[in-house]
Amino acid sequence: MKSAIIVFPGSNRDRDMMVALRQAFGSDPLMVWHKEVDLPEVDLIVVPGGFSYGDYLRAGAMGAHSPAMRTVKERAGKGVPVLGVCNGFQTLTEAGMLPGALMRNASLKFICKTVHLRVETSQSIFTGGYSAGQTIAVPVAHNDGNYYADDATLDRLEDRGLVAFRYVDADGGDGAEANPNGSRRNIAGIFNGTKTVLGLMPHPEDAIDPLHGGTEGRGLFEGLARALA
Repeated sequence: MKSAIIVFPGSNRDRDMMVALRQAFGSDPLMVWHKEVDLPEVDLIVVPGGFSYGDYLRAGAMGAHSPAMRTVKERAGKGVPVLGVCNGFQTLTEAGMLPGALMRNASLKFICKTVHLRVETSQSIFTGGYSAGQTIAVPVAHNDGNYYADDATLDRLEDRGLVAFRYVDADGGDGAEANPNGSRRNIAGIFNGTKTVLGLMPHPEDAIDPLHGGTEGRGLFEGLARALA
C-alpha cells in the first residue's frame, strides 16, 4: 500500500504525518515536493498541516495553486482518497475540492490545545476505525480554523451525512462552549460528496503515541489501512 504526502514551503506537520502513516501502513510514504507534477500512483494522498507559503494572501490560497495540487485534484476526481489536515483542509477548500472556507478564529488568537471531537459517521474509509457518536481527544493548532459555509451548503452537508467530525465537550455535547474557533455548527471536518476526500482541522497524526499525550488519532489511520488493504 502506497501513500504520498505533498510538501510545501512552510509545511511543518509533514514529518508527523509520515510517522503516523508508517505506523499504520508499515511503509514510509513518498514525500512529494509541491512543484512536482508527475505524482506516482498511490493509494492515498495527504496534504499536511503547516503554513504553506507562510499563509500569504490567505491560508492555503497559494498552496492550492501549486503544480502538485493539479495532479491531486485530478487523482481525487478518479477516486483516489485525499486527506487534508489543518493547512491541508484550508488548501482543499481553496482548491475547490471541498465546500466552504476556513476563516480567522473567532477569538482572533492562535489556538493550540487538545479538543474533543464527535465522530459523526463511521461509514467512510477515513472514519471506519471509530464508532458513530464516539468522542475522541486530539490536538488543534491553528489561527484560521473557523469553518464557514452558507446555510444551504451546511444543510446539504448535514442531509447527505458529509459532516465527518464535530467539536464537542468531553461528554459529547456540542454546545457553544465546546467550539474552540467559532466554526459554524461546530464542524471540525467534512467530506466531499463521495466521502473520498476528507478535510479536518485537528491533528490526528499528533495523537498516536501515549508519550505525546494520547492515542485517539490512531483510529483514523488504522481504519484507512484496513479500508485500503
